[in-house]
Amino acid sequence: LTYLSRVDSNRPCTVVLTEPEWKALYNFIHKTALLPQEVPTLGQVTAWIAKLGGFLGRNADGPPGVKLLWQGWRRLFDITETWLIFNTS
Repeated sequence: LTYLSRVDSNRPCTVVLTEPEWKALYNFIHKTALLPQEVPTLGQVTAWIAKLGGFLGRNADGPPGVKLLWQGWRRLFDITETWLIFNTS
């Protein structure tokens, strides 16, 4: 994820995330139940996952690294599991 998003950040996020994962991530980050019309890009979801891991995104910070993305990915797992509980009939 780290290097793929740096090389081709405009690809759809579905190359690395499942549908429930990106939907749960979008809902959690944007604090809304509404979903976008289009699938977010890999660059967008990488920034969101990094934010979950503690990335601040200041001007001089540079791109998020492997450690922050891993920490965010672990949080995303829990968020997705919770999202599935509340969004599965």
